[in-house]
Amino acid sequence: MNKKSILFFACQLAWLLPHAQEGKKPLSWQEIPSWHYIRMNGAQPSANGNWFAYVSGPSEGDLTLTLRSTTDTLNYNYKIGGQSSPITFSNNSQYIGFYESPGFKEIKANEKAKRPSSKKLKIVALKDTASLSFDKVQSFTFSNDDNKWIAIRFDSTPSAPGAPRGEDSGRGADLLLYNLQTKKSFNLGNVSDYKFNKSGQYLAYTVDANGKNGNGIFLMDMTTGLTSALQNDEANFSKINWNKEGNAFALLKSKKDKKYKTPVYSLIGVKNIKGQQAEVFTYSGLDENQIMAGYGISQNTGASWSKDLSTVFFGIAKLEKTEEPKSTEKKIDDLGKDSTNTKLAVKDSVATDSVKTKLAKAAPAKPQINKKDLEKPDMIIWNWQDKRLQSAQRTQLQRDKNFMIMSAWNVASNKFVSLADSAIKSVALAPNQSIGYGLDFSPYEYEANLDGQGYGDLYIVDVKTGSKKLAIKKLYMNASRGFAFSPNSDFLLYYNDGNYYTLNVNTSQQKNITENIPSSFIDIYDDHNVSKVATTNYGWTADGKYVLLKDNFDLWKVSADGKSAATLTDDWKSKKLTTRGVSNLYEDDENIDLKKDQYFTILNQETKQKGIAYLPAGHSKMQILKLDDINMSSVNKVKNSNTFFYIKESSNQAPEYFVSQDKFLNNENQLTKNRDNNDKYALSAGSKLITYVSDHGDTLQATLYLPANYVEGQSYPTITYIYERLTDDKNTYAQPGYPGGGFNRAMYNSNGYAVLMPDIKYKLNDPGMSAVACVIPAVKAAIATGIVDEKNVAIHGHSWGGYQTAFLITQTNIFKAAVAGAPLTNMISMYSLIYWNSGSSNQAIFESSQGRLTSGYWDNWEAYTRNSPIFHIKKVNTPLIIMHNDKDGAVDYTQGVEYYNGLRRLNKPVVMLTYNGENHGLAKEVNKKDYAVRMMEYFDHYLKGKEAPTWWSKGVDYMDLEKHLEERAF
Repeated sequence: MNKKSILFFACQLAWLLPHAQEGKKPLSWQEIPSWHYIRMNGAQPSANGNWFAYVSGPSEGDLTLTLRSTTDTLNYNYKIGGQSSPITFSNNSQYIGFYESPGFKEIKANEKAKRPSSKKLKIVALKDTASLSFDKVQSFTFSNDDNKWIAIRFDSTPSAPGAPRGEDSGRGADLLLYNLQTKKSFNLGNVSDYKFNKSGQYLAYTVDANGKNGNGIFLMDMTTGLTSALQNDEANFSKINWNKEGNAFALLKSKKDKKYKTPVYSLIGVKNIKGQQAEVFTYSGLDENQIMAGYGISQNTGASWSKDLSTVFFGIAKLEKTEEPKSTEKKIDDLGKDSTNTKLAVKDSVATDSVKTKLAKAAPAKPQINKKDLEKPDMIIWNWQDKRLQSAQRTQLQRDKNFMIMSAWNVASNKFVSLADSAIKSVALAPNQSIGYGLDFSPYEYEANLDGQGYGDLYIVDVKTGSKKLAIKKLYMNASRGFAFSPNSDFLLYYNDGNYYTLNVNTSQQKNITENIPSSFIDIYDDHNVSKVATTNYGWTADGKYVLLKDNFDLWKVSADGKSAATLTDDWKSKKLTTRGVSNLYEDDENIDLKKDQYFTILNQETKQKGIAYLPAGHSKMQILKLDDINMSSVNKVKNSNTFFYIKESSNQAPEYFVSQDKFLNNENQLTKNRDNNDKYALSAGSKLITYVSDHGDTLQATLYLPANYVEGQSYPTITYIYERLTDDKNTYAQPGYPGGGFNRAMYNSNGYAVLMPDIKYKLNDPGMSAVACVIPAVKAAIATGIVDEKNVAIHGHSWGGYQTAFLITQTNIFKAAVAGAPLTNMISMYSLIYWNSGSSNQAIFESSQGRLTSGYWDNWEAYTRNSPIFHIKKVNTPLIIMHNDKDGAVDYTQGVEYYNGLRRLNKPVVMLTYNGENHGLAKEVNKKDYAVRMMEYFDHYLKGKEAPTWWSKGVDYMDLEKHLEERAF
């Protein structure tokens, strides 16, 4: 054991019992499609907390929606077909709505045949589970607070099945309004958009019919059934947006205009709604006396009312004009003038004799050239002065075309104001909506695109006038954690050069509010080439008096003027505790109200235990409610009761939902059972935390995930999986599946492998060497536990982890086999290549992000070569698989090719897998399956002594490739 290494184990003893998984079999890749699990992200509680619903089922197959009581064991199951469904409860918790789809096999067949798969809507009454269904439903919504109605929009189809829509074909469909109390229903035809207001009294909807017959915006009073046509026009109406209070809404209207390539938009504002009475305002999209010349209202965002209903906010964008058709008339300026010097325009067929005479005397006209017959070069011009590379401009072309300038329209004065512009591209409004802030990056854009070090000038924008006042010059954006207006809009919180500040937006006075606090607000865990990265802030308290700022451990309540500061945590630095996030319990609260109970997720940096801390209303110190070897979600409180929902999981226990009506979360009830597979398959026996010292002298940690059927005293083949810092997720469950990167921890644990995931701490200008300094001591410390078989250790990483894998095998022979997914291999050539997914160069990534280098290679040659796998390639003795796809938009494909060809030239054992057409990770399910299976076959050969697959041991001739792939088809 390395003398520097210190071993620390953190593992529940129950997980280590060898008899816990006796008789269970390992999970095979072929059984993944039948793996049953709960879709945790879609689970929903009812607003009163009495009901809970979730979807579960196999990875590939038909699913079930479970509706269960949160107070007892009552539950109901509904078969919903092969596609998961969103779950919606009515606000009064009396109904639940969800979709039923065709079976999984039918959906896949439809996808292959490019046919749509229609959905059925099912509505269930929670008091007695009486239900009703509607076929071919596109969308639905309950009527918000009144809960009397449900609106159901059906699928819209062309007039003939499979026929394309014509230009004048309507996009509307039938909208059914079903009264959940009386069971009566009303049908509205050709509806394209619809929204209930907050109370549910009003339904705003648009009609989009064939030939635009009857198109318009309509308002229905749901209490009387009376409908008003607020505006009719031969136009399209879209993007209805009610305000929060439900007493006003805005939307867009579009018409075709021959002058422009795309429809021209207007906006409509509706307010002061009283029964059939409402004020309707329209603002033209082509009023160049107000909107900037060449611009019109953007279709890429909706419109919204200000809180005081004086202003409508919307976006404007450039309009592309169509080419004007050339006239068949010939303009005669100097010829054909009469005695009054009037210009004549004549056609040859009706020209007068005198005009013909003058034409004859003129020089012969040049023959007309049809531009369509000309050949033009197909090229791009790259200029060193371009702020963005041409590749970036091309990749981001659609975004640039869709670029929207945030604007405002004052209804009373009919005045247009542009809030943003081409330099300040977006504006964040203050709560009072009379001001906002915007950032101008343009003075620094060129340099930022070179080295990734971004700066911006911060302006305060006046909403009424559009005037912009420079408040802060050249803020360093890389280190910032964002900006936040105070609730009264008088102050703006921001970070600069190691401290948090407040800006008085009225006086422009800046106040350093953390300079006198005996702690640092610089993130000690961030080791990129970024100066003084900020720690987390949770913004303002609801009273506007304080901000909540986290140092690396404790949480501080700091006054807006910086004169007072106190911790809400009790010396958490000594306990290595820290908050990770705050639960958003109250949906109407825009800031943290300390007069209400607040809950925070927490982490112990030393043990990696997670849990929940509670800050009681009006109190000044947090209480730790839960802290254990678990991963725990934030707490969700339902709207209409003090019922709390949250998720807990561990490294070998699938996530489960819990509910508690106790604010201290003591009396909890488990709502889900996500372990149906555990009775059959052997999974991980748990995890251990190892603490060791790197070769740089830093105390670090690694997580060792134990294999299924682990027996103390036995050693196991081990996969070392690397990226950066991974141990914070020590207690996170790994869902068995086909991953985009090939490696699935659960599958390897189930099949008798231990998995080691170490933390890596980086030194600038030494990313590869830092990985060596951290990973090798971690492997040695893991071997010293007796769990890891030192003769059978492999390594794998993808992307940045792939780079480090490719580099580590040039520096050590400790690994018996390696797999590098999409690896960077030559830092010098990679530095100036293109990150094709964005079109930008890699230079910024090298100098301010993962590369952790401080300059270009011309000033840092030794660092670039010292940390490039390609320059140490002769020292590679470890068999290697490279997975690199030909359309990789993150790490250029040539990086993998260069490393492969270099190793092949040296006659080193190497295979490169290329999945044609795939990007940085695998997206096609069949490719995910293939890569996952090949990777395990390879590791099984080297670490378990199984026979080598022929594609590794002998290779596959290109002429035989099709047959090889057919034999391995899924």
